[in-house]
Amino acid sequence: MAPSSRSFWTVPPKRLAGVATVALLLGLTPLLSGTSAASAAPPTSCSTDPTARLGTVPSPETVLGFPLGAGQERVVTNDEVRTYLGAVDRASNRVVTGVMTTSVLGQPLPYAVVSNERHVRPAALREIADDVRDLRDPRRTSARTAARTAKDSPAIVWVTANVHGGEKSGADAALKTLYELAAGLSCEVAKRNDNLVTIIVPTQNPDGRDATRRQNEFGFDLNRDWFARTQQETDGKLELLRRYPPQVFIDAHEMGGRQYFFPPNADPIHHEIAGEAVDWINRIGEANKAGFGFNGACDETVTTECYFNYDTYDMFFMGYGDTVPTTGFGAAGMTYEKGSASAVADRVQQQFHTQWSTLGWAAANKREVLDGYFDIWTDALAQGRAGTLEPNEVVQPSNEVQFPVPDITIRSYFLLPDRQLADVRQLVERLRRMDVEVYEVQKPTRVPTARVFGGRSATNVTVPKGAYWIPMDQPQKHWIQAVMGEDPYVPFPYFYDVSSWSNPLLMGINTIYTGDSVRPKAELVRKVTGGRTGAAWPWGSYTYPLDSAAAAQLTFTLLGRGVPVVRDLTTSRVAIPATTWSRTVDELARSLGVTLTPGGRPTGTPLALPDVGLFQGTGISTTSGSHGEARYVLGKRWGLDLKPVTTADINDNTEAFTGRTVLLVPDGSSATGGLTAAGQANLRDWIGRGHTYVGLRNEGTRMARAAGLTSTTEKTKPADYLVIGSHLRVDVDQDSPVASGRPAEDFEFNNSDPILNPSTTGTNVLTYPTGDTFWANGYTVGEDALKGTAAVVDEPTGAGRAVLFAFNPLFRAYNESGLHLVANALLYPASQPGARRAPGTDAARASAAAAPVTADLGGGWRPITIEVAASDLPRTRAIVGRFTTTAQTSAKNDSAYVVIPNPQGLQVDEHPFASELVRALRDAKVPLRSVVG
Repeated sequence: MAPSSRSFWTVPPKRLAGVATVALLLGLTPLLSGTSAASAAPPTSCSTDPTARLGTVPSPETVLGFPLGAGQERVVTNDEVRTYLGAVDRASNRVVTGVMTTSVLGQPLPYAVVSNERHVRPAALREIADDVRDLRDPRRTSARTAARTAKDSPAIVWVTANVHGGEKSGADAALKTLYELAAGLSCEVAKRNDNLVTIIVPTQNPDGRDATRRQNEFGFDLNRDWFARTQQETDGKLELLRRYPPQVFIDAHEMGGRQYFFPPNADPIHHEIAGEAVDWINRIGEANKAGFGFNGACDETVTTECYFNYDTYDMFFMGYGDTVPTTGFGAAGMTYEKGSASAVADRVQQQFHTQWSTLGWAAANKREVLDGYFDIWTDALAQGRAGTLEPNEVVQPSNEVQFPVPDITIRSYFLLPDRQLADVRQLVERLRRMDVEVYEVQKPTRVPTARVFGGRSATNVTVPKGAYWIPMDQPQKHWIQAVMGEDPYVPFPYFYDVSSWSNPLLMGINTIYTGDSVRPKAELVRKVTGGRTGAAWPWGSYTYPLDSAAAAQLTFTLLGRGVPVVRDLTTSRVAIPATTWSRTVDELARSLGVTLTPGGRPTGTPLALPDVGLFQGTGISTTSGSHGEARYVLGKRWGLDLKPVTTADINDNTEAFTGRTVLLVPDGSSATGGLTAAGQANLRDWIGRGHTYVGLRNEGTRMARAAGLTSTTEKTKPADYLVIGSHLRVDVDQDSPVASGRPAEDFEFNNSDPILNPSTTGTNVLTYPTGDTFWANGYTVGEDALKGTAAVVDEPTGAGRAVLFAFNPLFRAYNESGLHLVANALLYPASQPGARRAPGTDAARASAAAAPVTADLGGGWRPITIEVAASDLPRTRAIVGRFTTTAQTSAKNDSAYVVIPNPQGLQVDEHPFASELVRALRDAKVPLRSVVG
């Protein structure tokens, strides 16, 4: 926790357009007494009539022209969301509104703060939030002060919805909740407003809502973006969460079917989630059961307009709208899912029932919750001081912990500054913006025993000056371990997302951790470090290593501004003329954590801004996956002007294709990209003239193979093969320009990607080791099949090349080591004549092109794989047959595997029947050994 969080109140939110600005966060007049804002006010009077409401607050029907919930026939538009929030704000002294951020297309993401009229006064609201934030740091808040806060102050509850744009009913219900809190005169309303400050965010994804699309405008699933916060919608939301830290957090979604899910959750639950939060979540579930109405609990005879628990929706991956509020903020973070096949009125009304029941439980238990909230951070401090990790547990009655957290002690993490320093600093900023305290080491420190990321250990390690120290002895201990841990230690093998997101591994930075009690001489980091270290001579230069994703971003930005940049291909350092330095350049370098070092005259190979064509032909989705990730990373972040290239452009050899210097082919579902024989010849000729083809994952590598650009073939995956978004060590051919600036051993992310046999006609830039250095984290089965295979291949043709990635290096824009490799491919130096390869198709490549194409079972994601005992396969097959006829089965040892093709690359929570299938298997008492979707 930062030493002081009061600084959040320097910038007030603004009311919606057309409403007078309110200093919501800035207290202009301090309270005269020392008592809390809540306790200083007289008790609220209330009515025993549950239907009593203020006539001055407009109802949804008055403003929108139709009711919300019962009687509703269509969903609300974005404009109507904003209109209604503004109308209620103007009419109610219980409500103030603001805009937490804007979307990619510039739409505001509005929110409302609602409570009793005393709480929402600027000074009182500021004090409430300050007091709650102080509960998060027991070092500066005594137990006595915490107890007084729990007694006198309201708790903070968030109601959010519509993070997936097509899942709209939660937003409409949130407006209904707002109306009831703003207008209601009943004692039930008063209890909620007196005991709670409720933050209502109707839509987290307005662009997706307009398009009825799950993803945002860049094709990102915003409910996977929470820890990395790459998207502006996520980033603004997290900053508002830091201002108003929640004790209860609702994230309202929709799913397939006509049922409703609310917690208790499915396993797995991440081990660092506090027990208090899990207890609150489960008890809120009981309140939701009591208030749900409709058909009650689902069973064999009741299958629609009913609720279920303990299924499908876990709390493991740190990218969700329940795990991050829970782990990072200590809240009872909950996903609510309503079946989208129900009528609009039923969807909205059920969402309202759960929101209202949750608020009722939180109001009734607010003192206990605030007491427990303080305990969460107190316990985290004690655990961090002792170096203790929380144990793995399961919540589903039928499950047992299969993989316990190992008996290790972790008191400190150290980010070493020897390489990828700019990405190290970006990670420091990511941690600091979640209130983690990070220190820069001022004097070398000896660590007697250390664990080195990648499964190794070391003794008497000297941590150098300039390293970054992250002590676990701080309130954010749970969050630190959740995002920094070398392995997440899944307790039970059920996944509908990834099994590893270790930030140091994603960035490929050198990291150690230790259980030793070390206290280096270090200073708290208060801002990002970078920029020039001194002044260069006018005829000199400023240099920096191009060894990180952050440095790559600086390089492309400079090139886009016309700054001449040269690169030493031996050291991977780049230089810019000293005369091109400006305050703007320095601020940019500092913001990215890139140090500019004065040097001599700039020498090296000139870098040119690539003219990138982005393939959007046959098999490519332009609204999700790596196409959107390319638009975000290369387009928005790196500032490249991406030009669309279609299948017809290549087949017809149009200027839209031939005028490009780079063609990037994202992942997709076609093995050929729709290219004709003439189109494939055009592609080979274009590369031969000195251009670069960059192919990602399935379609990117297969389209190249079909065109005769590579001798790699795909290796058949074993029946029990499961690599579920895991990190693996790779060996790096540092002589390849694609690997320039990377270490000899690195880590890359694998999400059930194609397995490539090594090339015999090019350079295998990244390969998985064959010996004892092979290492994987997360959940993997049969991973030995990867040994000796290629992860990145550089295939020359004429004066150009095809750079092929078996994995998606742009994955969610948080795989920084992969982003750096892509940058290297885009900046590939011109081939020397002696290094050129004839543009014709040789025998090895022709043979690869003629090989059978591996079936694409997972689309841009993964197939659904269910493991059961071999003896249970007959009845499993029978149940699966009720849902699909496309399932494939196989057996190995005493297990059977049912693989359901997922050609659209849908995740379980958006799949039309996957979650219902899993529930059907459990209802039939089929023991599930693992479920991967």
